[in-house]
Amino acid sequence: MNYSGPANLAIIACPGGEVFAGEVILHLRQYYRRRFARTIAALAEKYALDHDEAARRISFTGDALAGHAGPEHFEAAPRIEVPVRFTWFPNGEIKAEIEESIRGKDVYIIQDPENHYPVNFNGGTLKKALSVNDHLMTILVTVDAARQAGAERITVVTPIYPYSRQHRKKGREGVTAARIGNIWEAMGVRRVLTLDIHSRETGNAFNKMQLENLHASYQITRQLAQIEEVRTGDFVVVSPDTGAVDRNKFYATAFKKPLALLYKERDYSRVTRDAVDNNIAEIRLLGNVRDKTVFMADDMIGTGGTLLKAMRFLKEQGAGKVICAVSLPLFSGGAIAHFDAAHAEGLFYRVIGTNAVYQEELLTRGWYISVNITKLFARTISRLHEGQSLSSLLENREIIEKLLAENRTE
Repeated sequence: MNYSGPANLAIIACPGGEVFAGEVILHLRQYYRRRFARTIAALAEKYALDHDEAARRISFTGDALAGHAGPEHFEAAPRIEVPVRFTWFPNGEIKAEIEESIRGKDVYIIQDPENHYPVNFNGGTLKKALSVNDHLMTILVTVDAARQAGAERITVVTPIYPYSRQHRKKGREGVTAARIGNIWEAMGVRRVLTLDIHSRETGNAFNKMQLENLHASYQITRQLAQIEEVRTGDFVVVSPDTGAVDRNKFYATAFKKPLALLYKERDYSRVTRDAVDNNIAEIRLLGNVRDKTVFMADDMIGTGGTLLKAMRFLKEQGAGKVICAVSLPLFSGGAIAHFDAAHAEGLFYRVIGTNAVYQEELLTRGWYISVNITKLFARTISRLHEGQSLSSLLENREIIEKLLAENRTE
């Protein structure tokens, strides 16, 4: 058995989430390997043992407590990924078969519901590009397989929460964001781990299941500080709409900069179709952006129409550089082409996004910068597995202020 890492932690990657899961697993392996090395060093010093002897004694004790001795070398990195075979049937049904025992384990099922690139099924002999609904069904069959296999605890890790924008009832429509969580909860999911969910109130719809909502603000701020000086007098934070005020207020407070607001009047008799054809009738600005570098943060870019219209309006108001940040870069439909044209026109300088959504074409654009959030998810999974607090990960204002202070003194 391997004692450089937790024996009961298991990671399952669904088709579409393999890339994200692979990076999370790499961070977890490195974390537990370093922790094992620190434990060896501390015990070796305390009991006057050399490194190898301390490691052998730790492994011996672990094997004895587990009741058997495994074949792995005591310094091997922990193996926490669980092999699963996913089958796609001709009628569109999906099946998940877990290929080793997970009985009694703490299982984390990772999926990227917005990965629309072809993924592998049937042992790699079939590739399919999946819709959000297909990905959602893949999560359901995997959760069911894990429960039937005797998992002690199941957590769904989905960097983007599916149907999160359907969170508010405005007449004869469903609150589908809540219903998705209700289905997972009914199937025995203990916790959902996601990033910058569109409405935090979605978590209030659950009885026992917990929603852990992570934030990419530290990773975004670190990247922003590398491309622009945020402490200068000509820097301003702008909320692209009223729904993003809290998010942008967080950045304005951390940067100690003024907060401006764009107010959009919408014509709800029109249906937004793409980045060009949307229902925004008029935009008004509360604040001053003339000759200033503008930073706007939002939770996601879908078709991008709202953000592109805001960029154009800000440039018309005399703004200098316009930098945007989003946690969930969907870039649906023809959004990438529209942003290409907007950048060529000089409407914005950079867009900072995360790897919460798997992208290939977007990463080739010079105007786009991707920050990696898999380490954040790995640290969260490790803390959850070990029953530790998440406070410092969920409320990261102090480390952001420390980061900005360090950049200012350099």
